[in-house]
Amino acid sequence: MIKNIVSFIKNKPAVAVGFLFATSSLLFGTWVASIPGIKQRLGFTDGSLGLSLLLSPLGAITGMLLSTRVFSKVPVGRWMLNGYRFLCLLMILQINSINRPMFWTCLYLFGLCSFLNGVSSNATVNLMEKKTGRLLMSTCHGMYSLGGAVSAGLAALMFSFHVISGWQIVIIAAIIFTIITANQKLLLTNQDIIHSRSGIKLPSPTILGISFICMVTFMAEGCVADWSAIYLKESLHAPKELVSLGYAGFSVAMTLGRLNGDSLIAKIGSKKIVIAGCLLSAIGFTIIVLAPLVPVAIVGYILIGCGSSCIVPVLFSASANIPGVSTVEGFAMVTTGGLIGFLTGPSLIGFISEKSNLSKGLSLLIFMALVAAVVAWRNKFLVNKKAVTAGLEYDEQLY
Repeated sequence: MIKNIVSFIKNKPAVAVGFLFATSSLLFGTWVASIPGIKQRLGFTDGSLGLSLLLSPLGAITGMLLSTRVFSKVPVGRWMLNGYRFLCLLMILQINSINRPMFWTCLYLFGLCSFLNGVSSNATVNLMEKKTGRLLMSTCHGMYSLGGAVSAGLAALMFSFHVISGWQIVIIAAIIFTIITANQKLLLTNQDIIHSRSGIKLPSPTILGISFICMVTFMAEGCVADWSAIYLKESLHAPKELVSLGYAGFSVAMTLGRLNGDSLIAKIGSKKIVIAGCLLSAIGFTIIVLAPLVPVAIVGYILIGCGSSCIVPVLFSASANIPGVSTVEGFAMVTTGGLIGFLTGPSLIGFISEKSNLSKGLSLLIFMALVAAVVAWRNKFLVNKKAVTAGLEYDEQLY
């Protein structure tokens, strides 16, 4: 892992793009810690909050419909520079919303911008892998997980010094905005037009399978993000200083897994990685819903992070290399399922929690993860070790 990180750091263009992955989770981690306060300030119930969160997947679907048009005209580097800076400003407004209409507008724009940002950054990493002949996707996603762990830890620290979420996001967003602007030249070197020659095509059953796995994985991540703090606070009565530690443990596990992911994928094979990851996530959610104490629940979140860590990089790489499908189309078809899961999963959990309780809501993820494991086992685009190493290869000497 150390060799991989050192080599990655030396690749300045890859680091600049990798920081964008961290940007998303740095902002999102602060958002996670702010949700209980927003719920109370704007007078939401579990059900009304869950319904409100549906606006983000609606924005993501809008982004999917616009993606081929946007990226047929705008160079991917220019979008990354401006899209992620806009996300910083948007998150400040979202967390500091003074009323529900403002909050709802921000949620919709968050989903739209996040989708287009995700397509641009992941497509750029895929292009870098092809140009350099080395795996980078898992490490870049490791940057995302690292950002989540850092932001959750910062949230706990700032809360201990009585810094409210509204000021936390201003401080973090200002730092991120400055760093992105400093990386402007490196980002703008990515002048590729990652357009599709046609509109979004109807996906095949095999592609739908990848999209379903992505949906379940992102649903799990979204539920950890949006409901972990509330679950620890309201179900297990954790103090404010500990409510962000479920997401922090999840993010740390994701980070360590992804920073080792490029080598693990090449050695084990993408199919085995995805199947094992789905099963481990199911075990993690089982522990959470049965947990009598906060530390036990945090262990469950850590197991979910370990299981989920390498699934998304595998799926994103597979989506960018589907025969007869452009990069934008592949990412759009697969990540649409992912983002819908990420953003509708918390809403669905909210509805179940409103009618029953949060533990039963989270139990749905156990079943979904087991189904995803079966789908991965039968998917032909997820390959064994020999097929992985026949393409981009993890070479110890390069790292």
